[in-house]
Amino acid sequence: MPDTSPPPGPSEARPPVGRRERKKAATRRAIADAALTLFLEHGFERVSVRDVAERADVSTTTLFAHFPSKESLVFDREEDIDARLRDCVRDRPEGQSVMEALRAHALRSWIPVATDPLGERYLALVDGTPALREYGERMWMRHAKTLGGALARELGREPDDLACAALARFVLEVPALTRGREDPGASVEKVFDLLLHGWESEEAPG
Repeated sequence: MPDTSPPPGPSEARPPVGRRERKKAATRRAIADAALTLFLEHGFERVSVRDVAERADVSTTTLFAHFPSKESLVFDREEDIDARLRDCVRDRPEGQSVMEALRAHALRSWIPVATDPLGERYLALVDGTPALREYGERMWMRHAKTLGGALARELGREPDDLACAALARFVLEVPALTRGREDPGASVEKVFDLLLHGWESEEAPG
């Protein structure tokens, strides 16, 4: 299932290279899928870690080797999302601006969340569970720090540069701002146009 925080959006899983890595990834995916299925069916609080392990046909020791907490089962692509936020800035095509790289990443990675049939149920699960909301908020801050740091490095600024930190937070609000809109793609474009050109463009005649 796509990963969201408040907010978050999903990221495509990176293909593992070796046999061992593929096996680990398959086990992790099976655990996460089992967890989400149970949580959506019965509610987060009513499902135990042991229930998830049994559904995935693994031991609880194996489960915790992949996921440090019950909450992390719901946000199983956290590390991948973090890496892709960093990489979309660092590895962008030559001649592409940082803002356009972020726009492209948002359209590629976040639009599928808005159109995923399970998306609303997933978001309702997170929104309706205090422990998941709190975990998601902490994760959102980690993503913001990662993206802000990547922007600062790319622009040759200090790690805590205010402008980079602010842009990172604005960009990570895009999924929440565009959620439920009739045309998610156009909504993402609208937000990035605003970030790129500023509010004055909104007030300009015509």
